[in-house]
Amino acid sequence: MRLRSCSGALAGAIVISACAARTGPATAPDAGYTASLGAAWDAGHVSPSSSPMVDHAEVERRLKALPADLFAVREAGRSTEGRAIYHVQAGRGPMPVLLWSQMHGDEPTATSALLDVFAYLDRHRGEPHVARMLRQLTLHVVPMLNPDGAERFQRRNAQGIDINRDALALVTPEGRLLKQLRDEFEPAVGFNLHNQSWRTAVGSPPRPASLSLLAVAYDEARSVNAGRLLTKKLAAVVRDAVEPIAGDRIGKYDDRFEERAFGDNITLWGTPVLLIETGPWPAVNPDPPLVRMTFVAILAALDALASGAVHHADPERYDTLPVNESGLAHTLIRGGQVLRGDGTAPFRADVALTMQRRVRLDEGRRDIVFTSTIDDLGDLRNTAALFTVDATGWLIAPFIWPPVVPGQEVTLPPWSAGEPAASLVQPGSTGGVMVIRPLGGNRYCVEHVVPGVITMRTSR
Repeated sequence: MRLRSCSGALAGAIVISACAARTGPATAPDAGYTASLGAAWDAGHVSPSSSPMVDHAEVERRLKALPADLFAVREAGRSTEGRAIYHVQAGRGPMPVLLWSQMHGDEPTATSALLDVFAYLDRHRGEPHVARMLRQLTLHVVPMLNPDGAERFQRRNAQGIDINRDALALVTPEGRLLKQLRDEFEPAVGFNLHNQSWRTAVGSPPRPASLSLLAVAYDEARSVNAGRLLTKKLAAVVRDAVEPIAGDRIGKYDDRFEERAFGDNITLWGTPVLLIETGPWPAVNPDPPLVRMTFVAILAALDALASGAVHHADPERYDTLPVNESGLAHTLIRGGQVLRGDGTAPFRADVALTMQRRVRLDEGRRDIVFTSTIDDLGDLRNTAALFTVDATGWLIAPFIWPPVVPGQEVTLPPWSAGEPAASLVQPGSTGGVMVIRPLGGNRYCVEHVVPGVITMRTSR
């Protein structure tokens, strides 16, 4: 194989659908304030560019640095492996509010957003909206409920239990602590902060579900009492606040009652819960826009609670959200001729790839590893994706080594003549693919690549 620049090569463009216009009139209370939150995050956020880099030590360091005249930080309990779980209190108001994040260790977006919320409250404490928030609300925040899972970047705790299915059995120390905090402070409302699968879609045609909301049910009938009506109105406030950011990529999470889940049971116990799930975002690095959006969502909701304006929000803005669906691809390559890599004659097919993110621990360093897998092959005209590549007139072939980039000229290895490649273009393959433009003979220009593995190394 030889590599060189191929003149006139077109970059492997990724097509991203633009955010759609707002779907309804702005009904959010304090709209001027919520509109300013994105700019405030841009100017003063403290979160890093990659949320998985925020480990337990980083959370601990930042919490201990919070000013004591505004925040009361205490160790509320210990995880299975003995890591401190912190409770942060701010404000002195008559309405207690409970927020908890990262009960699933591989769902870090809201943890970063909460660190930014703390910085914002400190920096803007003298401004009217923030002063009112601190005067009317008492915030009880658990920024990282599952530090053992976060350390491994895994969903479950060190016992191997999903904490969010432990509300009744209470065999996890993390779950027992969350219930203890709920019972001790009897919050008027709770915020359950999560990430959802990057494969979650919403609407028709399908779009990435960048944010999903749920006014959590407390019974099988999904009854609506005063508490659940409040969380529906809170969801309406959040929708109005984030639509200028996320457009029509906002959905409604499945509201079926789950008898083991914390959100459902905390609602049943008397604290209505709003679930906020961040999901896929069409960017090479989705973390900053997702953290920014979550930051806006949290502060807009807290402001509406503090002002009482939440009671004037329209719950229909929540009820009319489209319901989440699954099956979103990360990258969809359309219209190409598939060169499988085993001598099979090229054939017309679309190729859909998924992407999985994990953290690899290496001598104290946290590396982010992205692994792509071919999810489907064939006529995928009904498949939606974060990124779409038009490969009409080109070939979709196995990725080759040494790594290639768009604009390089390549000749194909012997597998193009029938000797099987190490990784074929077929469902389940994790070797990556490339889109190549024929130049004549066995010469091709690389137009787009989806490597099998991408590692983002850090210095930490």
